Amino acid sequence: MTTPTMTTEQRTPQRSATKNSGLAAAAFKSLPHKMSPLAQARNPVMFVVWVGAALTTLWSIFSPSVYGWVVTVWLWFTIAFAAFAEAYAEGRGKAQADSLRAVRDDATANLVTDGGIEVIAASELTKGAIVRVEAGETIPGDGDVIEGAATVDESAITGESAPVVREAGGDRCAVTGGTVVLSDSILVRITSEPGSTFVDTMIALVEGAERRKTPNEIALSILLSTLTILFLIAVTALAPMGLFTGAELSPLSLVALLVCLIPTTIAALLSAVGIAGMNRLVHHNVLATSGRAVEAAGDVATLLMDKTGTITYGNRQATGLIVARGVDEQEAAEIARVASVADETPEGRSIVSWLTENYHLSAEAGEEEKTAEVIPFSASTRMSGLDLRGRKLRKGAGDAVRRWVTEAGGDWPQEIEDSVTQIAEGGGTPLPVAVEESDGTRRVIAVVQLSDVVKPGMAERFAELRQMGIKTIMVTGDNPLTAAAIAKEAGVDDYIAEATPEDKLARIREEQAHGRMVAMTGDGTNDAPALAQADVGVAMNTGTSAAKEAANMVDLDSDPTKLIDVVRIGKQLLITRGALTTFSLANDLAKYFAILPALFSTQLPHLERLNVMHLHSPQSAIVSAVVFNALIIVALIPLALKGVAYKPASASSLLRRNLGIWGLGGVITPFLGIWLIDQVVNLLPGI
Repeated sequence: MTTPTMTTEQRTPQRSATKNSGLAAAAFKSLPHKMSPLAQARNPVMFVVWVGAALTTLWSIFSPSVYGWVVTVWLWFTIAFAAFAEAYAEGRGKAQADSLRAVRDDATANLVTDGGIEVIAASELTKGAIVRVEAGETIPGDGDVIEGAATVDESAITGESAPVVREAGGDRCAVTGGTVVLSDSILVRITSEPGSTFVDTMIALVEGAERRKTPNEIALSILLSTLTILFLIAVTALAPMGLFTGAELSPLSLVALLVCLIPTTIAALLSAVGIAGMNRLVHHNVLATSGRAVEAAGDVATLLMDKTGTITYGNRQATGLIVARGVDEQEAAEIARVASVADETPEGRSIVSWLTENYHLSAEAGEEEKTAEVIPFSASTRMSGLDLRGRKLRKGAGDAVRRWVTEAGGDWPQEIEDSVTQIAEGGGTPLPVAVEESDGTRRVIAVVQLSDVVKPGMAERFAELRQMGIKTIMVTGDNPLTAAAIAKEAGVDDYIAEATPEDKLARIREEQAHGRMVAMTGDGTNDAPALAQADVGVAMNTGTSAAKEAANMVDLDSDPTKLIDVVRIGKQLLITRGALTTFSLANDLAKYFAILPALFSTQLPHLERLNVMHLHSPQSAIVSAVVFNALIIVALIPLALKGVAYKPASASSLLRRNLGIWGLGGVITPFLGIWLIDQVVNLLPGI
């Protein structure tokens, strides 16, 4: 697993504190803009607070009093604290964007034309243009390598200092504009228009310029606005009720009551929670194209994950050789080595290495082997090998080799079939080795065993996902027996063996048809349809441009297991928003007991029984409630930015925890807080 390089600020608490203070200073500088009526109008709840603060300001100017000015000042503090929370969250994203702008320097491009190479500004490149990039040069735009191979420094994007290889063909051909070629030379076909590169998109997203409210945010905003309207009607109705009872209810007190009753806490922190969720993904080196994708991750019910490189290490190694009856073991080892000597895959090289080490064979190809015809592996034959002058050697999938042997009348012994089955059931990959002699007869020689190791801790992680109510499905090209063994060892709920792109797409649609949200990872062009179909598609940064365009998230570390972390971040976002909403609404209960008795206790003495906190005076009660309403926003800003700690649990358990901690806590905290504030407020002259 690739780990992003940590900055010095991340390593050193002192410098981290300096960085945070800088963000705070920038947030304070943006307060005048954030507190403007146009900016506040985007949030209906906070706009009501702004209008209320403006009204109390006018009231205090024309009817000045200590009580009036204290209420007015703290109403403006409420607006300022809410604006600060959003500005600070946005500032963290802008700080990340500043480091990316260095990558987007004006660079030149070596444009390939019919007349040769033309040097132009990178900003003039259009989609489809072909450029040559030499060692030491910056790649001028996003694209795919169409010729050559090179090592590329992507540290400016991923934070990982180790160079990576990008080459034409396959699933590692995509390159990112702003990264640097360290060696060799490549031809790149540009796949993005000017101003729409990967870095441009990252800057816009982390700065919040492209942030849009998600469906959940919109729904919650509608709920909060509806509650605000209801409380506005209720408070307005108190004025004639006061006249009827003889109570003099000043506009100042009514505004204070309204601000304290409407859900200001969650309204003030709603944007900060969403922005912080996006930032947490960025900190994990994951780029989400929208907040909708982050929320969708929190609602995911099914995960599709590739076996190779995700659940297992993916580097299958030779671990054994089972020789057919009647065949000399040393001869079988030599034939298996020769059959693999031209196989440049990691598996092929591991076979040669293991055989030479265990049977003391030569690792170098002989003269006859060098001149032999190489039979490459293909999806149709599922075999590879060599055609020597008097003999043909084949190695490959069990059913393919069996068919090759038997179609020529050769014998397929039962012990070989049993060995193939046994290896597959044990989670390994069997590769039978067969030979065709000069007389045309074919026979199986041995079975090479390859083993792929399940990554440590995967079973525990899948158990956590199961506790979340998430179904895990392993996708693999292995045969059903091998797939079943790996699935059992890893602890996944289901698997798709011998999977094709069509199989992935069909399974995603099937899960969605049952009302489940689906997430998957992919890196190849053939994964693009499934990534586009999935509710959460995470493309690897090393993958093709088609895969990254189809997905709604890109993992800069190209770590397929990151999908599990993405789901956790999504759930944490939803839980944080739910916890703050519960806490905010529960806060109102204490405010009823604080302000309503204060408003009517003189004319209706029996309401004094509701003054359970024994607040000193009507004015101190109202001021204390207003101060608490403002300070609680400040207290919850770190929680909104960091998120509520998430532990895997069922939906019912999470609901009980939410009500127990944030519901009950939201009821108790204001009683204690308002009472403590009242002890201080009572000391102010004029209150």
